Amino acid sequence: MSSGGKLGFGLMRLPRKGSMIDVEQTSEMVDIFLDAGFTYFDTAFLYPGSEKAIRKALVERHPRESYTLATKLFAAAVPTEGLAKKEFETSLKRTGLEYIDYYLLHSLMENNYKIYERYHLWDFVKEEKEKGRIKHYGFSFHGGPELLDKLLTEHPDVDFVQLQINYRDWEDPKIKSRANYEVARVHGKQIVVMEPVKGGKLADPPQEVKDIFDKVCPGASYASWAIRFVASLDGILAVLSGMSNVAQMKDNTEFMKSFTPLNDEEKEAIRKAQEILCSQFEIPCTACRYCTEGCPKQIPIPDIFKIMNDAGRKGREKKAAADYQALALKGSSASDCIKCRRCENVCPQHIKITDMLDKCRETF
Repeated sequence: MSSGGKLGFGLMRLPRKGSMIDVEQTSEMVDIFLDAGFTYFDTAFLYPGSEKAIRKALVERHPRESYTLATKLFAAAVPTEGLAKKEFETSLKRTGLEYIDYYLLHSLMENNYKIYERYHLWDFVKEEKEKGRIKHYGFSFHGGPELLDKLLTEHPDVDFVQLQINYRDWEDPKIKSRANYEVARVHGKQIVVMEPVKGGKLADPPQEVKDIFDKVCPGASYASWAIRFVASLDGILAVLSGMSNVAQMKDNTEFMKSFTPLNDEEKEAIRKAQEILCSQFEIPCTACRYCTEGCPKQIPIPDIFKIMNDAGRKGREKKAAADYQALALKGSSASDCIKCRRCENVCPQHIKITDMLDKCRETF
């Protein structure tokens, strides 16, 4: 479907100037991406400021035929069918486009997929595809393989599916990356990969993992290992990298321009890295920040979880404690949680957030 290379530009974590997206740096990143021969951009109605920023950085600066854009409809937090369907019109207006190349029902999982049925959104996207305002439709998914099989069986005309796949989560019993990948391939669907670097975690893995990779490919970035792992799989339409600055963009486009699948030695290095990562305690937060939108106490949950994960890494304990104190002084900490669990209802990683916040409070 996409004529460009396998690398996709994920627009969730764009560079910022203060609280605003840095459109100037984003524009430079867009230019580097297109010049390298890549075409797939991925945003969402739910990503604050992203659709408007990509209109300025991409849509208003480049020919329509030079790129493909994906965006998404998130119905799980919307009270009516009408408001859910209105998101599509809003996305068209924000991006300045007359049609969307890849349109997705956003973040389906066991606790919300029936909302998409109740609001008749499967029929809605098919109707918009017939009108030509959607070229390809699919859905992003954070559930288990049984539900994925059910959805693909009930909706065989889905063009593609977006899955969380990375080498850390490949055999994870909660994320089930491998099982979901295999279900999608049995149904013959192309796959867009999200979180290949697991929210940036795999770009800075523990030292033991770095040592393994450095021995095999000295000088290769750790992000390149993660992205090449998923790009080496069959049936991949695009691998979304949520690049946040020009340096990351240059690194990603450089190794993906001349992409080669992992060889046997590299696969063995990945296997050893998986063993190390799976043996360590870590809160599996990818900093998507869906949890912070509805938090009545405005607790910076992903920031706290990052500090907690740092505290578990050798040599970082004191800095983590200091970072937590600095965060708490800004006005909010794990102790402020009132256990309303709104965050847990939208977490794509199925984290028991309130329990983890309790653990953070006790630790610090």
